[in-house]
Amino acid sequence: MNAPTGDRPPSGDRPPPGSSSGEQPPPRASSGERSAYREHVYEERVRGERAAYRDRATDRERAAYGERGAPGEQAAAGPLPDVPEVLVLGVPRLTSGFDDAERLERRAHLVVHGSMPSLTEDQVTEAADTVGLRGRGGAGFPFARKMRAVGEAARRRGVRPAVVVNGCEGEPACRKDAVLLRRAPHLVLDGALLAAGALGARTLVVGVTREATEESVRAALAEQGLADRRGRALRARVVRLPERLVSGEASALLRGAEGGTPLPPGRRVHASEEGLGGVPTLLSNTETFAQLALAARLGPARYATTGTPAEPGTLLLTVAGAVGRPRVVEAPSGVALPYVLESCGADPAPPGVLVGGYHGGWLDQAAAYGAALSYEGLRAQGGTLGAGAVLPLPAATCPLGETVRAALWLAGESAGQCGPCRLGLPALAGALADVVGGGGREALETVRRTAHSVRRRGACGHPDGAARFVLSALTAFADDLAAHVLGDGCGRGTTGVLPLPSPGGPDTPGAPGATGGERLAVDWTLCEGHGLCAGLLPELVRLDTDGFPVLAAEEVPASSRGRALRAVRRCPALALRLERRE
Repeated sequence: MNAPTGDRPPSGDRPPPGSSSGEQPPPRASSGERSAYREHVYEERVRGERAAYRDRATDRERAAYGERGAPGEQAAAGPLPDVPEVLVLGVPRLTSGFDDAERLERRAHLVVHGSMPSLTEDQVTEAADTVGLRGRGGAGFPFARKMRAVGEAARRRGVRPAVVVNGCEGEPACRKDAVLLRRAPHLVLDGALLAAGALGARTLVVGVTREATEESVRAALAEQGLADRRGRALRARVVRLPERLVSGEASALLRGAEGGTPLPPGRRVHASEEGLGGVPTLLSNTETFAQLALAARLGPARYATTGTPAEPGTLLLTVAGAVGRPRVVEAPSGVALPYVLESCGADPAPPGVLVGGYHGGWLDQAAAYGAALSYEGLRAQGGTLGAGAVLPLPAATCPLGETVRAALWLAGESAGQCGPCRLGLPALAGALADVVGGGGREALETVRRTAHSVRRRGACGHPDGAARFVLSALTAFADDLAAHVLGDGCGRGTTGVLPLPSPGGPDTPGAPGATGGERLAVDWTLCEGHGLCAGLLPELVRLDTDGFPVLAAEEVPASSRGRALRAVRRCPALALRLERRE
């Protein structure tokens, strides 16, 4: 149940840590304002977890899960709802008005939030600086610094910049941006339009990955009279990209928005210098622009009446995992993590919590119990706010097994353009599976060596995020790690509580890099463990400790098909084949 839209929590509810009771209702719109009112489609094939694991796992790895089958068969979490239930702890801001409407159309939005002021570039950056506004998509970069860099680059080059809203929530553990774009799209557009007007931008683009979100944004643009037509002072449009983790990477989004393949270009370029159409581009996350709109309306003083002095305001979290049901939570910055978990029906002291999503990191029980949900609060516990996902684990699951499931998915999300990602991430996931399966100290050293070899060497941040996620598990679950490395395992199966794409997702033959559903397969009655296939195709085949091939779950990318055919032809035992999955 959402908190009411007034200025105080409901009677009998205690305000969460970090909140303040000094906030006043936002100004209302004037009577005049109150009277105011597919498909670029290809989606990545969603890989089935059970079939994927059966393709990859050796007998010893399967035994580590306490069964002769795939992990997650007992109670796999599956994907999150597109728009989860919203819970408000304290005073609603971003979610104000959600009690009264499923979606705030333009007129209702103005009634709830009031009209937007018109601010100059200096005023916008000063407001963002004063409230300490950071990007809410993962990196947490200061928004004011980014906006100043775009303005300075545009003036230096004598061009009009662009503004891009990154709503490509490819992270399967996050839904906060989807909630904003589906239920409060005008709040996001207000922040983007404020920045565009202050910078003198000529183009506004909103990037999304889901059809319903695209429709909501398109309707909001129409309600504000915005369109992508020549002669307009500001041309605005929404673009839909494949629902993949890499679609949310800044350079991939920019390429997709220009009509290209939404993949990182292979070289790191700052969007503030050369972004959309080659012009300086202010690119930031959905929630960041919504927070900017609130800061402009309320002013820094009122904005800072909730949250911490160093990080005022509220934040949006996606809470899933070992909870009664997934929720998107709006809470004051600095709120205690155990309070959020308890409010969502979870154990306030779980054995471990993943914070920040699959590019974030694990917190052990002690760190999670003492953590405050802010950048500084999580940094003090060795964590990161990241994309705002909070995923507690139950005591009944193997935390390292859960990490293996997510690491395999991360390996499959590679764009396949650079070695550290294409080769390193499957090797990293496989080595961690070896650890869980009883591979001992040698397997553990392989995990550490592989993780360090991929960091800071990729074309984008995906290898770094995946390595950080895996390495954090080794630290947070030291006792479980010791049980797997030195003994017979932790004695628990893997329930599959972490949200990942569901089995049997839609096929998309036109997806970039796919070969139309072809995957490698092995006839185990013929395989003699020569290992030649792993040498020819290391990104898709690795060898287990007995020298037999372990195949990747993902389809063979078009870039690897030639070498896959060569590996099939050269298999001495004629055991390897390339087959189409129906």
